[in-house]
Amino acid sequence: MIGFNLPLLTGREQKYLKKVLKNKSLSGDYYFSQKCSLLLEKILKCKKVMLVPSGTAALEMAAILADIQRSDEVIMPSYTFTSTANAFVLRGAKIVFVDIRPDTMNIDENLIEKAITKKTKVIVPVHYGGVGCDMEKIMDLARQYHLFVVEDAAQAIAASYKGRYLGTIGEMGCLSFHESKNITCGEGGAILLNNPKLIERAEIIREKGTNRKKFFQGKVDKYTWVDIGASYLLSELNAAFLLAQLERIATVTRDRVRSWNMYHKLLKPLMDKGLIDLPKIPSKCEHNGHIFYIKTKNLKERTRLIDYLKKHKISAVFHYIPLHSSPAGKKFGRFSGRDLWTTKESERILRLPMHYDMGENDVKKIVKTIERFYQK
Repeated sequence: MIGFNLPLLTGREQKYLKKVLKNKSLSGDYYFSQKCSLLLEKILKCKKVMLVPSGTAALEMAAILADIQRSDEVIMPSYTFTSTANAFVLRGAKIVFVDIRPDTMNIDENLIEKAITKKTKVIVPVHYGGVGCDMEKIMDLARQYHLFVVEDAAQAIAASYKGRYLGTIGEMGCLSFHESKNITCGEGGAILLNNPKLIERAEIIREKGTNRKKFFQGKVDKYTWVDIGASYLLSELNAAFLLAQLERIATVTRDRVRSWNMYHKLLKPLMDKGLIDLPKIPSKCEHNGHIFYIKTKNLKERTRLIDYLKKHKISAVFHYIPLHSSPAGKKFGRFSGRDLWTTKESERILRLPMHYDMGENDVKKIVKTIERFYQK
């Protein structure tokens, strides 16, 4: 069976985990946590990186830092994971969904302005598959209307837009290190703070609403509760595992992009015949090979292809059900304008196996199997 995803292992994880056990410091923000944060700041050229337990936690922290209140509105695509919306709904916001671009599956930057009202506070671009949204247009709108931009870069580590890493362009960015991501520690994430004014409060929120950070820095003689917050520290065990992977990030990204390019080259003849569509990368973007997908004619054909691949021991899966069509999406949000592409394209998309060190033979087998399906 060719699995859809195989979590990355670099070979250094056990060594670093043993060091954690030897040091007997298991909770967050110790040696390995600090090493990871500093390395990410260097790699991404980011002012401040804080490790958190998940990409979801990073989004929740961002919602607090954006000072989301009841009746505020937050603009985002409907084609995303539930965490993108949940983080802001938990603070009382109303979600305003905007249609996507069919070429990238990202929010259509040209439809955002029509969704802005007096209640709008935040725009959340989601960089689907590690391909950047049109951040130039989005940041221009944010400046014009005095809005926060929180980048959901959960899938986008080491990907860039016009030479800047995704997650470092808006006021805040959110990364995920879930098992399914390019770089993983099982469960984990990071919040990227690009506005220095947010750093001090972020440290308080991350430490359960206390000024514990200042206590350890010797700035106060005891720490106490000073703001809202939660337990947003990543454990030292996870951080040690993560460091082993971050040290290989350039190699991992090159390898995944190599597999992505091979898929695209071998499947292009099917696209040229009009049988499938393939992902498109805007000229301003450098992607990270996180996802490779094809688009079938419709939902029925996708279902048949999934079953066909499964019979040939290849695991391929669809992705998000649009949030605006879900029970919670109808309760906590509304769709701005018409849903021309979100539902239609979500029913066509089929993700193929993609992971580090995929063999050329596996890619060729998958492509040959898809070719046989369309020959029939």
